[in-house]
Amino acid sequence: MTQFAVSPEETLHAVSTVLGDMVRHIGVNLGEVTATVSHQHYLEAARLLRDDPSCQFEQLMDLCGVDYSGYLSASPEGLRFGVVLHLLSVTRNQRLRLKVFAPDDELPLLPSLIGVWSSANWFEREAFDLFGIVFDGHDDLRRILTDYGFIGHPFRKDFPLSGHVEMRYDTEQRRVVYQPVTIEPREITPRVVREDNYGGLRNAG
Repeated sequence: MTQFAVSPEETLHAVSTVLGDMVRHIGVNLGEVTATVSHQHYLEAARLLRDDPSCQFEQLMDLCGVDYSGYLSASPEGLRFGVVLHLLSVTRNQRLRLKVFAPDDELPLLPSLIGVWSSANWFEREAFDLFGIVFDGHDDLRRILTDYGFIGHPFRKDFPLSGHVEMRYDTEQRRVVYQPVTIEPREITPRVVREDNYGGLRNAG
């Protein structure tokens, strides 16, 4: 028998009841419940959301880092780095978006959730690689998309478009080497077409 989808309002009520004071903010956005918890309660909240009968979020569908630079008003206390999770309950046919923010902008650190959802493994490695968010308790936290000689975290908003280093093959050393970027930063101005009869549009029809 197919389980009918739980309404967002029912999910909101269940999550609010289960997490209680752990919730910093909760609401319905675009038909999906979004809840924010503090970093101190992040791990405990994840376990409750997975195990409580009214929630049963068995699957972590996605986990991604976010750099809130430029719109710090969207984060508690103006914190820069956050993590957004998308949870799915197959049993109850409901979804939840869960947010948490790292308390230190200089060293964004959050507990790892691989002990709660094993799928967090690669997602956390991606957030570490691209945003520099460190997940305490992750037993294999290393880059997953960039190579080992890469410097910096490319999805941070202050990361230069040209990067810091470039890679090339050195024929004398017979290996790949890294060197400072040789690309000159330049401003690209879009070309504006001002032809009166561009593309023959005036003759069309």
